[in-house]
Order: sequence, then structure tokens, then C-alpha cells
Amino acid sequence: MQETVVSVRNANIYQGGNLILQDVNFSVSKGEFVYLVGKTGAGKSSLLKTLYGELTLKEGNATVAGYDLRQLDWKKVPYLRRTLGVIFQDFQLLTDRNVHENLKFVLRATGWKDEKLMEEKINDVLDKVGIRSKGFKMPYEMSGGEQQRVDIARALLNSPKLILADEPTGNLDPETSDEIMQLLFQICKDYGTSIIMATHDFIVINRYPSRMLTTERNRVFDSAETEAN
Repeated sequence: MQETVVSVRNANIYQGGNLILQDVNFSVSKGEFVYLVGKTGAGKSSLLKTLYGELTLKEGNATVAGYDLRQLDWKKVPYLRRTLGVIFQDFQLLTDRNVHENLKFVLRATGWKDEKLMEEKINDVLDKVGIRSKGFKMPYEMSGGEQQRVDIARALLNSPKLILADEPTGNLDPETSDEIMQLLFQICKDYGTSIIMATHDFIVINRYPSRMLTTERNRVFDSAETEAN
């Protein structure tokens, strides 16, 4: 039986005191790629923030990578985040240090101490995203596509069960978007990592079709259920 990495049941998603999404139900299996689509302000970011513990789940139930979000207190959030990778639209790299030092900073922040193991891990993830030779470069010396590959490498550092990608092709040209999408699908296939990708980019979705969760009218609609019916 396929391992479930995300399970959300009867969840109400709040941002502050505002109910953003109501009665949310979906699950994501190991190695599955799922798009999260919807208009700006329809709740995509609020849902992602709930999944990585930035917003508290007050009503309903959800587990992410084995963590019960209803039982999540501030002490447990860092442990949840070590099982996840997050990819940002604007890369969020530290501009005062090179790629290698960016990645080492994350490893140290998540409890790594052994210098040799850190070096091995950094080389490993840069290899996986195809920029092994770029570790010495500063972010401003790199193209948008290369910076996004660094962002993906950073998300892979702790061998996550789940990657949450927030508009990862939003600032990229079509050719670079293609490369990043191929890389993300490859990561799913090769490492069994589940990916939930928020996007507005229907050109990307049409080229790389996969299951879709759509946020609209305060609800989440699952294309897998629509097809099943």
C-alpha cells in the first residue's frame, strides 16, 4: 500500500481570525506530484503555510510527514520542517555568501555538526540539481534558473519526504521553467519525494500534466475526485 505523506481531513484554514478555506479534504502519496492552483488570494499560500506549521490548524485534522498538525507546538515545528523542503518564487538566498555557504548555513541551522558530512551532503544536492561546479558563486553572479536550482538543492538537504514549492517558475522564462519542471518531476521519480506546487502557470501545467488541487469559493477541489466520478 502506498505511503501517505499528507492527509488533511475536514480542515478549516484560518489566517488570523478569517476563515480562508473550509472543509478541506485531500491526501498526497509518497512520490506524488500535485499542483495547487487558484486565483491570488484564494488560499493557496495559507494552505501551504498551514502544512509547514507557520499557520496553526485549529479545526479538523491533518498529518504531514508523520506529524499531527493539531498537536504541533512551537517546539515541534523545527522537527516538522526538517522533514520538508520549501522552494520559494524569489529564491530567498542569503546574498552575502556563496552557494556553498548558503547550504552550509541551513545544515547548521537544522542541527548538522560534522564538517565532512556537511561537505558530502552539499556536493550531493548540488550534483542532483546539476550545478556541482557552481558552489563558489555568489547568488548575484547566477541566472534566475541557477538560483532556483540552488533553492531546490537547499530544499533537498535534509532528504525531505515532501517539498512545498510556492510558484517556483513564477520569475523564470519559459525555457528555464521547462528545465526546473523536468528537475522537479525527476526528484519525485528518483527519490520518491512528494511535491505540492502552487502555481498560476497553466502553460507549465499543460506541458507537465498532473493531479490538481484548486482553491476557489473558500473550498479545495481535487481533480482526482472529479475524474473518479
